[in-house]
Amino acid sequence: MPCSFSPERLAEVVAFHGHECPGLSIGIRAAELALRELGEPGPDMVAVSETDMCGVDAIQVLTGCTYGKGNFIHRDLGKMAFSFFRRGGSGFRAILRPEVRGGMDEEMGALMRRQADGTATPEDLTRVGELREALRRRFLDIELDEMFEITPLPGQEPRPARVLRSLACEACGEMTMESRTRRFDGKTLCIPCFQAVEQKI
Repeated sequence: MPCSFSPERLAEVVAFHGHECPGLSIGIRAAELALRELGEPGPDMVAVSETDMCGVDAIQVLTGCTYGKGNFIHRDLGKMAFSFFRRGGSGFRAILRPEVRGGMDEEMGALMRRQADGTATPEDLTRVGELREALRRRFLDIELDEMFEITPLPGQEPRPARVLRSLACEACGEMTMESRTRRFDGKTLCIPCFQAVEQKI
């Protein structure tokens, strides 16, 4: 079944993100899957993204899970995968199936490399636009179960966000969340100051 969100709701997502693109469509469908599997958005819903691409904006708008509330977690694993939970309840992980891209990756990749290095012709740029639009539409039209490989996630959901005290970095003086400080040579340092003096990084 094609995407079930109303055109008005999709327009909100596009307005928040700034443009339409295939990556945003992936996030739209991941959010749709979360609502299908877990019900309406609420404060007990948690999202975990293994990528930082465009789709995370759609997930924030459509599920209400946000980084600021602590119920949207980014795990920098470079995978087009998303997990959703109800605190104290069930959850699942969904990863984009490679075949859902319809074999467009190789051509698009070559064209985008030419675009990035400045050697793309006007025809190349037109073709990139055509491929991106075709992929965006494909993602919005395909069945959710064809688009994602879905696995249940038993066990503990991510811990709730905690408010921790801040410590002054003894090098730059900036206040830093305690859990993000490092100890070096008897001093408490923020991560950038620690990286400036630690030779093994």
